[in-house]
Amino acid sequence: MDAFKDRLSQRAFDTGRPGLEHQCRGRALDERENALAGALMEVYATGEHDFAAVARQLAEKGVVAPRSGRTDWTEALLAEELEATNAELDAAYEADGYGA
Repeated sequence: MDAFKDRLSQRAFDTGRPGLEHQCRGRALDERENALAGALMEVYATGEHDFAAVARQLAEKGVVAPRSGRTDWTEALLAEELEATNAELDAAYEADGYGA
């Protein structure tokens, strides 16, 4: 028997581990971040990928920007919000390590 393979097999069934789909996060997304992510997925599902058009749709939906709290989305605000959120998630990962 191979003890290493046995241990890997056992760990595959261990449900106490953090979800591997979130292994690159240092923290869970907050409510506004989740709302933005959901709204972005809805917009992208329509086939729209132009940042200015995406921002217009976010404004029409009244999505609250996670960092600024604004709802008057522009292309610049979308870029700022995504960059700031990514920076916060990167900092959380650096501070807290593997998984959320």
